[in-house]
Amino acid sequence: MLHITCNGQPLAVSDGATLQETARQQLPNASVIILNGFQTNADVQLHAGDSITVIEKGVMPPADVLEHMMAARHTPHVHTRVKQACVGIAGLGGLGSNIAAMLARTGVGHLILVDFDTVDPSNLNRQNYFISHLGMEKTAATAQLLHEINPFITVETHTVRVDASNAVALFGSCDVVCEAFDNPDCKAELVSTLLAQTEHIRIVAGSGMAGYGSSNEIVTKRRMSRLYVCGDETTAAANGVGLMAPRVSVCAGHQANMALRLLLDIEEV
Repeated sequence: MLHITCNGQPLAVSDGATLQETARQQLPNASVIILNGFQTNADVQLHAGDSITVIEKGVMPPADVLEHMMAARHTPHVHTRVKQACVGIAGLGGLGSNIAAMLARTGVGHLILVDFDTVDPSNLNRQNYFISHLGMEKTAATAQLLHEINPFITVETHTVRVDASNAVALFGSCDVVCEAFDNPDCKAELVSTLLAQTEHIRIVAGSGMAGYGSSNEIVTKRRMSRLYVCGDETTAAANGVGLMAPRVSVCAGHQANMALRLLLDIEEV
């Protein structure tokens, strides 16, 4: 007998069992079949330890199966690691609100969101908010969205300004903190405080993502042993150079991906 996992539950199948026959036995009307993170229609032979997910489109799965289905397209073993992690996001504007959504989809188990501001119409060109969120605190609006994306994570919110006096109290339990402020002075204060007053927090900062220059200019660089910077480090918002959703989102993606890599103990050189 082979011992595999199907829809998050242990399952014993006979030696020589194949993916398609096993999937149809578990769910005759299956329309999506995922093997170890890869959706496939091939009828390959199963091996011990394989993880399969069998989904019928248009049908809400049981609550105890939903989380597994949400993570089914992840690379194997990633979900278990990130579910135990804690990531802080300092600032919920164009970078932070998008980083939060990406990390929620990735299944990071505990997100700490900090911002003092409310959603206004000028935010809608690049930030992860809707018209219905206008006037809401960004922390509350983001938490609402994240619970719609992934109800299986813990979202902790603090509607305050971050400075040297409260940064460690807010983010001291985090494995990684994503810095997503607009103000350069606030960026520097947060980074210097966390580096000086903690020994374990890795920081992923953003710098230079304004305008509509080439996406290829946005990169991730390791600046110190616990500090990574994402962006082109040049193009700041200024008169005649605005903040546009595509390039801001590219930078947010860099930050979210670097946070994920750090949670998996992968570091840039």
